[in-house]
This record gives sequence, C-alpha cells and structure tokens, in this order.
Amino acid sequence: MTRDAAVPPAGAGVTFVMPVLNERNYLERAVRTVLAQEVDGPSELVLALGPSTDGTSRLAEELAAQDSRIRLVHNPAADIPIGLNLAIAAGSFPTIVRVDAHSELAPGYTRRALDTLAERRAANVGGVMRAEGRTAFQRAVAWAYNSPIGLGGGAYHGGHTAGEAESAYLGVVRRSVLEEVGGFDESIRRGEDWELNLRIRRAGYRVWFDPSLSVTYWPRESWLRLVRQFHATGIWRGELVRRYGRRNSVRFFAPPALALALVVSLVVGILQAIGALRGPVAAWAWLVHIPVAAYAALLVVVAGLPSSSGMPRRTLRERLWSLAVIPSMHVAWGTGFLRGVARGARDTVDTSRLHRNTPLP
Repeated sequence: MTRDAAVPPAGAGVTFVMPVLNERNYLERAVRTVLAQEVDGPSELVLALGPSTDGTSRLAEELAAQDSRIRLVHNPAADIPIGLNLAIAAGSFPTIVRVDAHSELAPGYTRRALDTLAERRAANVGGVMRAEGRTAFQRAVAWAYNSPIGLGGGAYHGGHTAGEAESAYLGVVRRSVLEEVGGFDESIRRGEDWELNLRIRRAGYRVWFDPSLSVTYWPRESWLRLVRQFHATGIWRGELVRRYGRRNSVRFFAPPALALALVVSLVVGILQAIGALRGPVAAWAWLVHIPVAAYAALLVVVAGLPSSSGMPRRTLRERLWSLAVIPSMHVAWGTGFLRGVARGARDTVDTSRLHRNTPLP
C-alpha cells in the first residue's frame, strides 16, 4: 500500500545539506546558488567538512562568516553518508535538500521541489542532472553523462516524463521519512542515495521524478580522476548487488558484460595470433569479437553525433575525447562491478575526491 508523506505547515523551513571534501574550485558557486533559492520560511545550509587539503575548509569558514544561514559540522571520516547524517542531525527544519559541492541549483529549484512534494505527497523528489564542463575533456564527460549511452539512460540523466522513480538525484526529502527509515546507511560509501530510496519505497512512500527540476553538475576534471571515480562507483554497485540482488536495475549489468566481452575477445585474439586454435574451434572463435567490434562501431557513431538540444556545439577535440571518455567510464565501472560482486566493497573509497589540482580557469 502506498503511503502519503506528511506535509509540513507552510513556511516551516528548509535545511540544505552538503558534504564537502577538496572542493575549493566549486564550493563558492555551489553555495551561492543555494543561498539564492527562494523559499517560504527560514532556511539554512549545513556544510559537512571532510579533512580537505586544498583550502576548502578555510573557504567554508569565510563563507559562513559572511552569511549566518551557513553552519559547519566536521566529518573527519570524509565518507559522504556519514557527512550527510551529521548535517541532517545539525539541521532544524522538516524538509531536507541534498546538495553536492560539484553542483549548482537552478533558480526556483527548491520552490518547485516543495510544490511537487506537497502535490504528490511524495517522500523524496529529484530532477535532472545537467552535466556541464569548463574544458574540452570535462565537456566530453558532460556530454557522456547527458547521453543515454554514457550512463545508461536513467531518468535523472535526461528523462522527460514525471512519475514515480527508482531513485532521485540529490533529492528533496521529508525529515520525518528520513528518521523513520533510519537515514543514510553509513556502511555504504557510494550508491547511498539509491539504497536510501530503496528503503523509502519499501516503507510504502513515493519517490518522484520531476523533469522540471534541474541541477548543474561539474564532472571530474581529468581522465585519471574520472576512472578512479567510476571504478569505485562500480565496486559499490557490485556490493549493492550482493546485498539486494534483483532489486538492482538490469542496466547496471551492461558495463560488466562489456568488460567480460573485452577480456574474452583479448584472450581469444592472443590464442588466434599464436595459432593455438585449430579446427572447428578456430572457425567459430571469430564470433567472440563481434560484440566488441559492434561496441567500437557504436562509439565512432556516437562520437560524431550532434549535441543535444540547447547545448553548445561540440568541437572536434570534444568528439575525440568522447572516444576515450565513454569506454573509460564503462570499463572502469564494469571492472569495479565485477570486483565488488566477487569480493565486496570492503573499505573501497573514491580516491578521485582526495585532492584537487590547481584552480581551473
């Protein structure tokens, strides 16, 4: 039976929560878009500060000194779900808006989300992640994020139809529901939002997707950081499959299937090159290369596709980067997934968050 989430009184207030670690290049803009949100009643922004090494914490202190709505809590473990729980506990208001330091809220985002929560009596609502980039590489990654082939076509990567959803990007959630289901699971370092929304749905509440909600997201700035991020995310998805099995969407199994196909194709190719395959086996062995060849052809076609509607035209450099970015995302995620399924996530962390390079232009 579907349950309606309680709707707080008008003007009851909103708590924004943001886990932060080594985000000096992005933090101020993220904070400014939060403080610019118009809501009925009071609001606050709680920053959960991890042990940054790039001056992020000092910047956060400066921002807090400038605006009394900003509050700081320390998250020495640096884990995102721990930071989120600390920030939520430090907040005061009945609706929680999760914000990422790599994101920027569109004007009117919070007001629209609150209206949708009330209209649908949902427990959590999220919108579309619109990835953008500052460099050719980052723009190529952003294009992959926004493309169905890049991240598998989840609703929040470009869906257009409102309705009940499996999860919500970032999410605007009722505190009463969070408390009922136990908050974020601190044993899960990646995919914690999906797992939380699974428990919300199990409790009978609605998780809603609203395509009119838009959040700008800035992807990782280098190939190595991108690979580290996706490998860690894949490992944790493998852990979630170990824990929750079929409740994971079928689309999560495509990257590991690709990784296995690449390994099989490579092994067979080596055996063919050294003449180790003979007779009928050699004749049929070429078939194992078909999936990899089809994937490579698809990459070439996709790299040449025009930009999505409303996005700047892609340069040749960005198209070429796409040929490296998309398979890097898929293979890193897929190999991580296989490792996570086989061994569990254990103490895997996303090392792409540990430090940043010099400020971007």
